[in-house]
Amino acid sequence: MHYFGTMDTIIIVSIVVLYILATSWMTYFLRSKNNSDFMEGSRAVPAIVVGILLMTEYIGAKSTIGTAQSAFDNGIAASWSVIGAAIGFPLFGLLLVKKIYNTGEITISAAIAQKYGNSTKNLISIIMIYALILVNVGNYISGAAAISTVLQISLPVAAFITAVVSTFYFAFGGLKGVAYVTIVHSGVKYFGVLFILGTALYLTGGFAPMIEQMPPHYWTWDGSIGAGTIFAWLIGTIGSIFCTQFVIQAISSTKDAKSAKRACWYAFFFCLPIAIAIAVIGVCAKFLHPDIKSLYALPVFIQDMNPFMAGIITTSLVASIFISVSTVALAIASLIVKDFYVPYFKPTQEKEFKATKVISVIVGFAPLLLVLAFPEVLKLSFFTRAIRLSITIVAMIAFYLPFLNSTRAANMALIGAAVITSTWFYCGDPLGINNMYVALLSPAIIMLLDKLLISPFVKAKTKTDSL
Repeated sequence: MHYFGTMDTIIIVSIVVLYILATSWMTYFLRSKNNSDFMEGSRAVPAIVVGILLMTEYIGAKSTIGTAQSAFDNGIAASWSVIGAAIGFPLFGLLLVKKIYNTGEITISAAIAQKYGNSTKNLISIIMIYALILVNVGNYISGAAAISTVLQISLPVAAFITAVVSTFYFAFGGLKGVAYVTIVHSGVKYFGVLFILGTALYLTGGFAPMIEQMPPHYWTWDGSIGAGTIFAWLIGTIGSIFCTQFVIQAISSTKDAKSAKRACWYAFFFCLPIAIAIAVIGVCAKFLHPDIKSLYALPVFIQDMNPFMAGIITTSLVASIFISVSTVALAIASLIVKDFYVPYFKPTQEKEFKATKVISVIVGFAPLLLVLAFPEVLKLSFFTRAIRLSITIVAMIAFYLPFLNSTRAANMALIGAAVITSTWFYCGDPLGINNMYVALLSPAIIMLLDKLLISPFVKAKTKTDSL
């Protein structure tokens, strides 16, 4: 591995800057001009574009860098972290897309509110905002890892650069601008990952030397991760797809429910090959550079390229960063505006649009405060999915188990699951029980206990008071 000289770095930075300028112009040209454009693309986005948007939500910078990081340590089984998304999208299309689309809402909280009311809506929004801010913390760490590797700058400085550029994209573009610019980002990102894969396999001499010389677990289906963790990943990824704000927002931008379902299948076919490619890259990095920090398992291969190719590949990683940060930040801003700002301030359309831009800028920079607090990107990624999984459980109960229709129970389940899951994660998953299982079971248990123990008591007391 070598480091780039001054002229090499200038070439790489110039390529990245030209790309940013070109896509920034594209964002400005396609910018959202009203609230409908910003929030839902005026419900006119083609299914294949939405499919790409769905893919990018789960194969952005965080999953790309994080999956390679996990593969570096645990083997090719790390690909399950993204394969879960490939499996989850068709299931989402089958079980929930039509129900959510037909509510006419663009936030998961508003859709569930039709069953449980405004108090539940507000709780879901707060929990979702909490989870998505942590998602962007992971995105900023991953993006900073790629940028700092090439530019030889510190992670915090690289994260700040990521925040500035990404915030411009989504604050100006909204869903309409982000949707079409994301096609460009995704194409560049896909090419970049496949080129890194080719470079990595060329440097290792193919698969045979790695299979012969590396520990066997690097090539088994469960690696050193274990079946329990992989199963937890699948549950968390599939569950979080069902309620993640940007996923709901993206399917709401299609012209009808059939198009939304079709978009889910496009996402499946886009996710599968890149999941395996990223994991193989991580294993190759372990074989070639066993002593580096695992966070740099994917960007380390940039150092083995000539400066022009390194510039293009760095651009592909930068593109994945901008995809991730923009879509997540757009989702956070949408929740704040639609579920809090509009109901409480009742602004005109013009004031709402202006406020959305201001809120978007704040949302873009807020995750920087936590960038240094979470070094393990994939663990953070799955914790945020666990938090969202608990919302999915409440949503599934709302749509499929109407006899559990207590707003009180739903609110208790949401608060209890968020607190218990977060505590479990920050304590390091005590007893070896993954926080994903806690998020899966706790909402249903709390709602069931309410139905069996609290609800009869409340009904009896109400009946006594009425006599």
